[in-house]
Amino acid sequence: MARYTCSFTVALPADHLQQSLSKILESCNFEVVYNKADYIRGREFPGQVSFTKLVEVEFLIDSTTATETELKFNLVMKNDELALKLDNHCRQMFDRLTMAIAEDNHLQLIETVAG
Repeated sequence: MARYTCSFTVALPADHLQQSLSKILESCNFEVVYNKADYIRGREFPGQVSFTKLVEVEFLIDSTTATETELKFNLVMKNDELALKLDNHCRQMFDRLTMAIAEDNHLQLIETVAG
């Protein structure tokens, strides 16, 4: 199983983060399948790659440490593909999504920590 994680700290109110992350997911060809106050789950649309390579995305929003100026969230991406190559499909999608987060105009990125 391939699995990649990253933590982000952004300068954005909590009520705007969910909408921004949902839009970023959709722009990277993921569908949002679950969206609650502190958790967003998405998945890659079937048909482009084999079933084992389909990537799932989870955003875990840490509202317990949120301030008026900072909010932290974790990104977890995984699939059932054996990560035999460093540049596998899950890694490619992870790089694509983290780049989209970093370049998004609505999220004022303060810190990124790759896991």
